[in-house]
Amino acid sequence: MLAKVYSCAIVGLEGVLVEVEVDIAGGLPAFTVVGLGDAAVQESRERVRSAIRNSGLSFPLKRLTVNLAPADLRKVGPAYDLPIAVGLLLAGQQVEGDAGGAVFIGELGLDGGLRHTDGVISMAAVARSRQIKTIYLPAEDAAEAALIEGPQIVPVRTLAELVDHLTGAQPITPHLVSARFEDAELTYPVDFQDVRGQEHVKRSLEVAAAGGHNILMGGTPGSGKTMMARALLSILPPLALEEALEVTKIYSVSGQLPRDTPLIRRRPFCSPHHTTSQPGLVGGGAGRVKPGMVSMAHRGVLFLDELPEFGQKLEVLRQPMEDRVVTLSRAIGSVTFPANFMLVAAMNPCPCGWHGDSERQCTCSPALVSRYQKKISGPLLDRIDIHVEVPRVQYEKLSGDRLGEPSAAIRARVVAARERQARRFQGHPRCLSNADMGAGEIREHCQLDGAGQSLMKAAVRQLNLSARGYHRVLKLSRSIADLAGSDSIGAAHLAEAIQYRPRRAE
Repeated sequence: MLAKVYSCAIVGLEGVLVEVEVDIAGGLPAFTVVGLGDAAVQESRERVRSAIRNSGLSFPLKRLTVNLAPADLRKVGPAYDLPIAVGLLLAGQQVEGDAGGAVFIGELGLDGGLRHTDGVISMAAVARSRQIKTIYLPAEDAAEAALIEGPQIVPVRTLAELVDHLTGAQPITPHLVSARFEDAELTYPVDFQDVRGQEHVKRSLEVAAAGGHNILMGGTPGSGKTMMARALLSILPPLALEEALEVTKIYSVSGQLPRDTPLIRRRPFCSPHHTTSQPGLVGGGAGRVKPGMVSMAHRGVLFLDELPEFGQKLEVLRQPMEDRVVTLSRAIGSVTFPANFMLVAAMNPCPCGWHGDSERQCTCSPALVSRYQKKISGPLLDRIDIHVEVPRVQYEKLSGDRLGEPSAAIRARVVAARERQARRFQGHPRCLSNADMGAGEIREHCQLDGAGQSLMKAAVRQLNLSARGYHRVLKLSRSIADLAGSDSIGAAHLAEAIQYRPRRAE
């Protein structure tokens, strides 16, 4: 008596089809699960036994062997409870029918109820790629799985309900796919109109949003750096459907997708504490390797407050900032996570925070100030396109009744600039914004006229720009020109881009 059903595993962000083979043989009662399963998979024996009995079904008191194939792929998590239970019922002939062409996903409670499973959207995607027509999964995960068009999604609440469906006694109504992506107005916690003063900083954030550039804000405590970083989210263009699906898959696999939000529609904003470990930043884990904060911020903002306090951990950001992906190699294999984020960082000028302030005296020695600022390496600073100082806000601006320009108006200009870039990069699927341009795209789309060439030559000499810094200035000037609606980069656009670079090599 042998039965076969399908389930799914997660490797990185992608699903892998797993064949669950169940054999019932004579002999002393035993229940063995093989196939390189972790502790949660081994514990499924007790959950499945209790769930079958408490669902009014008979658990076979024979020699039971469950194989999870491929055997060399590590299986992690409780998602195999349901396919193991269905396989036992099929092998024991308590359920008859063709269930071998479907995928079963879900953790079982002792009462037979199905519980939430992480990574359902990735599992549904691999089922579609393997042309599997039906997926049985927990009812609360049905809306997430339905984001993948193709397979029929059957929401299951209990094991007994699934048995009634498979036997034809009481069929379950498939999940009806509603509108997957509604272009509704999004709300944001901070609006730029509430930020008093700091007009030049707002301009730099607008330029950063237009091209997806990295930005570092330095200034005294309480000058509004964190507030403006959070307001940046309100001027970024909304996620396209493909981007939203990418972000949703990352959050689903990480187990951080809100239960009432099957599709993430707002760009992520991740702000890790400076005590976060390196695996917390780039990803890792003892069992299944999970995404880190750089991947959680994919298509959104990674905000690092008090940047020097992160110390040497910052060096792990250098490769993701260039490649837009992070590759983690472990003994069990290598996985690659997307990491196309905007780095927004904030820092004080010194440990006490008042170095260079016009009204409060700094208590730090020059050596201490220099040592504090050197906690951030030169290669990392070179990867940051915009460096801007955030001064103290004067009382007259704080107490005035005049509001700043609302985020909606700024976002309209940013969206127009991004649309120009989308048209420009139609033949370059890797590029979604100016920050994604490589050397070939820069050579094609960032040509300078005679005045621009002279200005750039002077900037390279005076600022001691590296080759990376040179290219980043060109990409930044391209974004400034897009905001101005210009097809070519003028000397004024290039001059603004140059003044965002630090005044000396770090």
